[in-house]
Amino acid sequence: MTSTEQGPTAVTDRALGPDLARGFMLLFIALANSHYFLRGPSVLGGFPQDGSAVDRAVTWLIATFVDGRAFPMFGLLFGYGVAQIVRRQTGTVWATRFLLWRRSAVLVVLGFLHAMLLYVGDILAAYGVLLFLGVWAIRWKDRWLFVVALFVLALTALPGDTSLSISADGPDAAMLPPDLWTQFSQRILVSPVIALLGPIGFLPPFLIGLWAGRRRILERPAEHLRLLRATAVAGVTIAVLGAQPVALTLARVIDRPSRDTFNLIGPLHDASGTIGGLGYAALIVLIATRVRRGRVTEAIAATGQRSLTCYLMQSVVWAIVFTPYLLDLSDTLTVATTALLATATWMLTVVLADRMRRADYRGPFEVLIRRITYRTGVSSRPAVRR
Repeated sequence: MTSTEQGPTAVTDRALGPDLARGFMLLFIALANSHYFLRGPSVLGGFPQDGSAVDRAVTWLIATFVDGRAFPMFGLLFGYGVAQIVRRQTGTVWATRFLLWRRSAVLVVLGFLHAMLLYVGDILAAYGVLLFLGVWAIRWKDRWLFVVALFVLALTALPGDTSLSISADGPDAAMLPPDLWTQFSQRILVSPVIALLGPIGFLPPFLIGLWAGRRRILERPAEHLRLLRATAVAGVTIAVLGAQPVALTLARVIDRPSRDTFNLIGPLHDASGTIGGLGYAALIVLIATRVRRGRVTEAIAATGQRSLTCYLMQSVVWAIVFTPYLLDLSDTLTVATTALLATATWMLTVVLADRMRRADYRGPFEVLIRRITYRTGVSSRPAVRR
């Protein structure tokens, strides 16, 4: 009996743009995640408010270009990847759904372990829950993908105090546990909440990614240049402008507004960031059409091809550096030095991913998720079609 489940895309068939986008945006993921570990007498939006002028400048840069902007781009690429999987399957709709549910299950389990052992702010389980529910959208008509995406985006833009960008809370015991017992007892309560609520914010870019994947927009940019250019210009512009009320406040350029004002500008920061994620993806794909494949480009693309492994590598660094019963540097590092740590961590993953590429090795977690998804002994070496 011939299987209707087609395996992962061969390396030689992969488009440069999406891999380059994933690889580069892992830098933004590192910058976005690491500053939330910092302590201080006053913390706002994950940034200590007692830093130097350099810290304030770095805070503005991260709040403007990074926070709430990188994760939506990954949501888009996640939906895009699901559309690619669906397109390759030749069996029934139910067979495809079961394949995606297996992928969902491994993301949830891996995300739970990741949250318990390394980083409580894990997004893998949230992606798994999103995929578990999102399989019902793979047969939706295009207009419904947009209608639901816009509806949920509008909901997230409503005034409220749930935005992390305006939170005055510092890292809690789940984030910085003093011992293993506290770590497990606190995180087992927090992790399910993040996994269940996270898909709400990721849903709009995921649905847009499904639509874009059906048309292979990121794989065939030459056929969609006008759309990509418009998305890049509009998305990045909206993201930058929409971030300014929060970014200027966090950088202490303007005085902290009232609570009611905060409840307006926080959701604005998040909603504009979702649109910005689409703009970032379009911009990087456009850049990929212009650059030549050199050592740096190939290394960053290799990081994107191993984004799951590289994302987990980052969490190992955060756990070692910030956990109180390990190095405990959350009171020592500043916003600026933490940004340097995040950049260095990303560069290390780029070097390691490039070494794996040269050794024709997929990456351990990419191998794991493919084996479970496709129920085959997928080789640890990238498939090359000749």
